[in-house]
Amino acid sequence: MAPRAFDADLNSESSAGLGAGADLRREPGAALGQEAVIRERRLGSLLAYAGSSGELARLGDLNPPGCCRDNTFNQCGDCSSQRAMLPISQIRDSAMVNHAPLGCSADFPEFNQSHRRGLKVTGRPPEDIRAISTNLLEKDLVMGGGAKLAAAVDEAYRRFSPKAIFVTASCASGVIGDDIEEVTRSAERRLGIPVVPIYCEGFKSMVWTTGFDAGYHGIARKLVRPPRRRRDDVINVFNFSNIRAFDAVLAKMGLTPRYLVHQASVDELAEISEAAASAHICETLGTYMAASLERLYGVPEVRCPPPYGIEWTDRWVRELGKITGREELAEKAIASEKERVMPELERLRSGLRGLRVYAFGGAAFCHNMLAAARDLDLEIAGMTGFHHDMTYDNGAEEIKSIKNIHGLTGGIGKVTVCNKQPYQLVKILREIRPDVILSRHGNLPVQAVKLGIPTFFAGDANMAGGYDGVVALGKKTLLALSGRNFVRNIAAHARFPYTGWWMRGKDPFLFRRAV
Repeated sequence: MAPRAFDADLNSESSAGLGAGADLRREPGAALGQEAVIRERRLGSLLAYAGSSGELARLGDLNPPGCCRDNTFNQCGDCSSQRAMLPISQIRDSAMVNHAPLGCSADFPEFNQSHRRGLKVTGRPPEDIRAISTNLLEKDLVMGGGAKLAAAVDEAYRRFSPKAIFVTASCASGVIGDDIEEVTRSAERRLGIPVVPIYCEGFKSMVWTTGFDAGYHGIARKLVRPPRRRRDDVINVFNFSNIRAFDAVLAKMGLTPRYLVHQASVDELAEISEAAASAHICETLGTYMAASLERLYGVPEVRCPPPYGIEWTDRWVRELGKITGREELAEKAIASEKERVMPELERLRSGLRGLRVYAFGGAAFCHNMLAAARDLDLEIAGMTGFHHDMTYDNGAEEIKSIKNIHGLTGGIGKVTVCNKQPYQLVKILREIRPDVILSRHGNLPVQAVKLGIPTFFAGDANMAGGYDGVVALGKKTLLALSGRNFVRNIAAHARFPYTGWWMRGKDPFLFRRAV
């Protein structure tokens, strides 16, 4: 019988996604199934779209189950296993065992760099991630890798003395059917610490962001305990890194943000059920865990857009004030923050007003970046998201990001979704020719630069958040624009690998699969 997954019916008032009869006082994760339902089945996610923000918002209202539009040809792709390993590898005092061939460990250096940078920013001594691979070989795929996994878990415990061990699955372990659940249960009994299986096999989902859900599902299932007390001054902020972007504004309300899950400790994760509320800087990243905490432990999820741009940051602060009973302090914080940043914001607007900006990156983060760009008087030329979720895990209309950006801007005429396909991006950008591009993900900005378009790479997702974030985005955009002549010179000598057949007049979505 297939394991009962948590959010098979997350939007239902009947709480059908929770296990029947679970005693949360004795079994913190007993109400969660073994693994998360994939996004295309749960959220109606899609990977290919061309139209307008209004049309995409209306399509989201239909929320077609199991629909995942994609291309019949993909030049490259991404793996949900990598997205699961990225945050959990950076949990302090834990270890990670990747049950996979060695090639699946190729991203370990990136995780390590991110972890060391996050520790430095937060004032902690730098250290490496604690991660090993079971190095599945051909003979293991024939004979099974369960014994090898058990030995690797013991080795991780011997080397690192962690407070918890995460075991991440892979395509290989999934194909051969290794019983990771039983191996981890046995290891828990043997070692006396949580050993957390993360079911993130890459072939399970076409949508790479399902990996975030897999990682958070394991944390909620095995690490988070029922609240021993309520902390009305602590806010969970689900984040891409532990950069303390919202300390100042929340301090004016007497609130302390707990940034999760990068650089968090195992003990801190155990206590996130005690927070006054859960917020996120990106709906794609944070709503699964936030909805889990609300449904299981009554921690309210902030139901408004994330804090990007002046208007959305105002709403975010007010919502936190309402949840925590600090409405008056929230209004004072809003007034003082706006008074502080407005002079600089006006100066930046004078240099950016009327320029056409295009954004590409993760879907919800694109919307958030454009909300901040709007406050700089930039004209929005369009956006490309790398996937799109029709809805989010609590079903709240208030956090549907495409509806929010559509309402904020009055509509964006050029909206596309493509799964990080350079051959499509080149065509899209050649047609639109914006003045500047805001990009969230590395490697792809080079496509714009080769077209002679100044590009700003927002590697830090927090950079544009909050009131200071609008100012920071303006400064970075002006800096990118100062290199116009440089990128034009690059474009004069750059060549793309695509044939004339593709570059001349073809629809970027020629290979889009019909629904």
